[in-house]
Amino acid sequence: MERRFSPVAWSVNSSIYEVNVRQYTPEGTFNAFAKHLPRLKDMGIEILWFMPITPISKEKRQGTLGSYYACADYKAINPEFGTLEDFTALVKAAHKLGLKVIIDWVANHTGWDHIWTQTNPEFYKRDSEGKFYDTNNWHDVIDLNYYDGGMRAAMIDAMAFWIKKCDIDGFRCDMCHLVPLDFWNRARIELDPIKPLFWLGETLDAIYLQVFDCLYGWRWMSATQKYFRQEATLTQLKDVLNHYEFDLPAGTVPMLFTSNHDENTWNGTEYEKYGDMAAPLAVFNFTWNAIPLVYTAQELPLHRRLPFFDKDEIPWNGTPQLHDFYKTLLQLRKQHPALQTGMAAKPQLLNTNDNDRILAFIRKNEGKELLTIVNFSAQDITVQLPGAQIQGKFTNVFTQQPVTVNGSFSTPLKGWEYLVLTR
Repeated sequence: MERRFSPVAWSVNSSIYEVNVRQYTPEGTFNAFAKHLPRLKDMGIEILWFMPITPISKEKRQGTLGSYYACADYKAINPEFGTLEDFTALVKAAHKLGLKVIIDWVANHTGWDHIWTQTNPEFYKRDSEGKFYDTNNWHDVIDLNYYDGGMRAAMIDAMAFWIKKCDIDGFRCDMCHLVPLDFWNRARIELDPIKPLFWLGETLDAIYLQVFDCLYGWRWMSATQKYFRQEATLTQLKDVLNHYEFDLPAGTVPMLFTSNHDENTWNGTEYEKYGDMAAPLAVFNFTWNAIPLVYTAQELPLHRRLPFFDKDEIPWNGTPQLHDFYKTLLQLRKQHPALQTGMAAKPQLLNTNDNDRILAFIRKNEGKELLTIVNFSAQDITVQLPGAQIQGKFTNVFTQQPVTVNGSFSTPLKGWEYLVLTR
């Protein structure tokens, strides 16, 4: 499978931070969130992904405020967050700090009272009685009809609106595999000439990488959850990694995460899902060949689920506890040649003295090396790398202490402890 498009240069080796505007501040507005931009810049974030910013339908609304994903107008701002001018100013402020902004785009469906239901009812699927419907058992939305060429043109026009009006840098496309691939192909052909864009697809269907720059690492998330529940082995985790390294089109990588808006609300926080495995898994996600995601307030850390349809303010108090943890990993990604995504610095899994519990790999590029060793178990283990052809003096990125690696290398790791070494 060949890619039809090249990713925009700034997206390669980048990182993403998902912004839940409603819950981020007491005000729940763009202007209030803007005050957090310098902190996120200092942490090392490069791409801000905003959950849908469009108005929410009132008909069949769930909860008191409704779901962001039940759009009422593709060319307007959710008044809950502020104004179009507020969002444009926020994008400008982010750009001034060197951050990029992508918005969530929900192309498969709209809310029940979207303006198109009145102006262009032919844009929607209809049942035998001529009524709007949804095929995924989602109560508050109705499906669009991609057999209608006028709807396709209107959808692309709406996407262009945000590029031209607000100067956004790309799209995170919700459940993109529910929309025909040829639509996304046409969207890129028409929209990329306005400005080079980053396209993140919420799918695990690799065929969509013909168009999208990055897909979701759902396979990895599912496998690691099974592993934590002792329903899968480390060998099975490595099989998933091999899929990402060898089955995806050249130059593409997955987005890896321990949480996002859906996971946090519906399946639990990273601590509910992974317990003490959450931190070493984050270290792995940031040092493997992938684009890592940080969800709203993971840096706190956030130990509770955020409701999807109602307000629940996040308790920001001073410097988040994990700010420096993520800052170390994010700075490492930008500064170390071995962490460049793509073919040049592909990870090489290493043999250890305990391959059932220890995952180790090395990445090399431009004469530099990065060695990651993770104890994916609750047991204390003395790790060795028998036969590993690794020689040299490394530095522990978290402690800055020197570490010598050679044929007799041996180091104790406590349960769920990790080691990231560079030279």
